[in-house]
Amino acid sequence: MERNIALACIGIGTILVAMTFIISGLWSIASFLLILAPLFSVAGLLLFKYGYWMLPFLTRRVRVIDVIEEPYEFSTSQDAVIKKIGNAYYASMFIHVKVYESTTEKSEDQKAAFMDLWERAISGLKFVTKFCISSYAKDLTKYRSIIENKKADAQLRLANERGKPEPNEATLSKLEREISMWDNMLSKIATGNNAIMQITYIMTCGQGPTPEMALAAAKNQANEIKSTISTTLNADVAVLTGDDMKRCFEWEYMLPPQIREESSSQAGV
Repeated sequence: MERNIALACIGIGTILVAMTFIISGLWSIASFLLILAPLFSVAGLLLFKYGYWMLPFLTRRVRVIDVIEEPYEFSTSQDAVIKKIGNAYYASMFIHVKVYESTTEKSEDQKAAFMDLWERAISGLKFVTKFCISSYAKDLTKYRSIIENKKADAQLRLANERGKPEPNEATLSKLEREISMWDNMLSKIATGNNAIMQITYIMTCGQGPTPEMALAAAKNQANEIKSTISTTLNADVAVLTGDDMKRCFEWEYMLPPQIREESSSQAGV
């Protein structure tokens, strides 16, 4: 949405500049248009670059609700999808998980240990949670340089952390595993194999008699998921907002997992 608004602002700015030449004889109007044109252009550029956090901030302040299709709607903070079913409201949130480890590079004992950590993380959650993993083959065009830059950035952060008087061991471990992940990807690229990328996200759903209470329940569950997953798997975990959240919702444009489970139990499945 922010990109469309940004392009619209840039387009309006361009049209205003063109109009100043058309009505150049009317200096008062032309000067006014010359003032508006750069304002729209700058606003468009700012939205294009920083719209991913500007729009959620503005919609939260002015309480704008983005309605998708009845009875779905986005929260004002652009971090949840709310739906009313019967007399109850359900708020769904999406959480991105970045794990810097690959089981394909591990020994059998390491795989077993990792799966044990994964089971421990899941068993620590006492509510219905959906884990989703999407895999795709990455186009290697210009991809190697991107990976090398990310590896260099991780190495710089690792050096900075090690240079601290009291470095954080968890941060050091995470950065070392991130560098190892980039090394593995560069090795695969060097052998001519296509890089298989994965997007991992978690969906959780909160219920309440009002939209606010459902949203509060979903946020509490999201915070618990972030704490559990990040601590157990030592992974980067973040709640998705704006367009990132909307993309996940498009994949999940069905009943939330909690409601599906209830429907299945009622049907005797």
